Amino acid sequence: MATKHEQILQYIDGLPIGEKISVRQIAKAMNVSEGTAYRAIKEAENKGYVSTIERVGTIRIERKKKENIEKLTFAEVVNIVDGQVLGGRTGLHKTLNKFVIGAMKLEAMMRYTDAGSLLIVGNRTQAHELALKAGAAVLITGGFDTDDQVKKLADQLELPIISSSYDTFTVATMINRAIYDQLIKKEIILVEDILTPIQETYYLKTTDKLSTWHEYNEQTGHSRYPVVDQNMKIQGIVTSKDVLGQDPNTSIDKIMTKQPMTVTGKTSVASTAHMMVWEGIEVLPVADDSNRLEGIISRQDVLKALQMNQRQPQVGETLDDIVTNQMTLLQGKPKGEDVFTLEVTPQMTNHLGTISYGVFTTIVSEAANRVLRSYKKGDLVVESMSIYFIKPVQMETTIEIVPRILEVGRKFGKVDVEVFNDGLLVGKAMMTCQLIDR
Repeated sequence: MATKHEQILQYIDGLPIGEKISVRQIAKAMNVSEGTAYRAIKEAENKGYVSTIERVGTIRIERKKKENIEKLTFAEVVNIVDGQVLGGRTGLHKTLNKFVIGAMKLEAMMRYTDAGSLLIVGNRTQAHELALKAGAAVLITGGFDTDDQVKKLADQLELPIISSSYDTFTVATMINRAIYDQLIKKEIILVEDILTPIQETYYLKTTDKLSTWHEYNEQTGHSRYPVVDQNMKIQGIVTSKDVLGQDPNTSIDKIMTKQPMTVTGKTSVASTAHMMVWEGIEVLPVADDSNRLEGIISRQDVLKALQMNQRQPQVGETLDDIVTNQMTLLQGKPKGEDVFTLEVTPQMTNHLGTISYGVFTTIVSEAANRVLRSYKKGDLVVESMSIYFIKPVQMETTIEIVPRILEVGRKFGKVDVEVFNDGLLVGKAMMTCQLIDR
C-alpha cells in the first residue's frame, strides 16, 4: 500500500496541466498537515512536474521525457530571468521550441516568430500584440510594461507575456545557458534510465523460505535477490554464498545479508560503476526515498550503458570535454613513450590566470586513461589520485604531459604522470584505477 506521501505525489501528478497548486489546497484535499503537503510539493518540483514562480505561485507543468529535456517551459523561463508575469498565466506550463530576438523591423521580426516560440523584445507594444496573434509568447526586456489590451489578449490565448529587468543580450544568454545545462544533464545516464523495473524484478520477502530462492534460481539462473518486508522496504539481499549449506526450510531473514548497499534512480551510472567495482558487487537494489524497492541494476547493465555512452555524440560540451579534446599525441617521440601536448586556454585558468587545480586533475586522469588503454582494452574506474605538486602555468602556454605505467595487472593499474612547461617540471601526480574487461 502506498504511503501518504506517495498518495499526495500521485494526486499532484493526476492534476490537469496548468492548474495552480497551493499547500493549503493539497492539505485539505488529501486530509494531511500543511507540512506534509509542502514536502510533497517540493518533491514534485524536484521531479519536474511542478514549478514554483515568485508572485505567481505553484503550477502543474508537463513532465519532460529524457529526449525532450532541453525544451524549457515558460514557467522555467520566468525563474531563469527573474521575470514578472504580466498576462497569460494559464499558459506557463507550455514549452518553447525556440526564442527570437526582436532587434529588427516589425515585418522581418514576424517572419521568424511562429507558434511555440518566445519573442524577446523591448518596449514595442505592436510587436507584443502581433507575436501573441502568431501563437508566440513574449518576453519584454528592460523592465517595461505593456498595454492592458495586450495583457487581455495574452489571457485569452493562454500565452504568457513576461517582463524582465535585464537587457536583451543578458536574457538571451541566460536562457541559452539554461538550455545548454539541460543538454549536459541529458547526456548523464542515471540509474532510472537503465534499471530493471520492479515489475520485472525477482525479489524475496523476509517471510519466504530458502526453497523459494532455489525456485527462482532454477527459473532465472540468477543467484542474487533483494529481500523486502510487507511494505516493500528493502531489508537485505541473498546471494549463493548466503545459502550455501543451509536447510531449504530456513527463513530468508535468518540468512540474508542485512542493510545492503542501495542506489536511487537519480544516482549516476558512473557513480554506480565505481561503487560496484570498489565493493565487488554484481547487483544493487534500487530504492526510492522511503527505501522501497523500485528495481535492480546489474554490473552488466552498467557496463553496457557506459560503453554506449562513449559512442554517443556529445551535444553539450563540459569543461572536461574541452580539456580532453585538446590533448594531442606528440609525434616523433621514442617508441613506447606517449607524450601529449595541450595549450592552456583562458577557460582552463583560475582567477589568477594560471591553470586551475580541477583542469590539472582532468589532464592527469585523461593521460593515465589513454596510456592504460594502449595496454589493456576495457573500461576504467578511478580508484585514487595523489597530486604531489602543481606549479603556476600561465594561460596560452603549451604544456607536455608524460604518463608512465608503474604497474598494470589483470584488474588494476597504476600510472605516474609528469607535466612539463618549456622543459621544466610543473606538476606531478599518480593515479590508480580498477580495470574492467568488456
